[in-house]
Amino acid sequence: MTAAPPKRDGPLTSEEILACTEDVLRRFGPAKATVVDVARALGVSHGTVYRHFPTKSALREAVTHRWLDRVHAGLPDIVTGPGSASDRLRTWLTTLFEAKRRKVSDDPELYATYHVLVTEHSTVIEEHLDDMVDQVRRIIADGAEAGEFHVADAGRSARAVFDALARFHDPTYANHWSRPGIEEAFTTLVDLVLAGLRAD
Repeated sequence: MTAAPPKRDGPLTSEEILACTEDVLRRFGPAKATVVDVARALGVSHGTVYRHFPTKSALREAVTHRWLDRVHAGLPDIVTGPGSASDRLRTWLTTLFEAKRRKVSDDPELYATYHVLVTEHSTVIEEHLDDMVDQVRRIIADGAEAGEFHVADAGRSARAVFDALARFHDPTYANHWSRPGIEEAFTTLVDLVLAGLRAD
């Protein structure tokens, strides 16, 4: 016999729906999870969910946004934090790599699910990547203004840095992140990137 859905004490919030959707995705996977499953878990009608998110695609897109924001929380603080541009850029790249590795090791099934969702919502990921590259640009621009970095175009340099480190943040390479020597490879590449930015 199927258990009755939980009784609600107050109005449903978008955050509750997104948190529940994540649980449903973890249980059923992105191919099988439906809005009806989410509504059932929340103890409401699927129409109630649709009042917050008008389509299944909108709901999955919002969940993807939420996940990306959580994975990369703290990176903007590094951009505006103390320290030299070199130190901040190294910390930013390291924090990004460690956050991605932690998500894969802590919950590989959910990470795989979000990899599917990110692929579905290419506009979401493009906007998110543009924001990430802009954070790198701001650090490099600070370094150039201080005479620490020597670059002709901070934006182009930021894109080059971000692309050069793709092996350490792109989900395509997630199976590499637990391999022996990956930390040394990361440190060596970051050292080379920083040396290139400093070169006159």
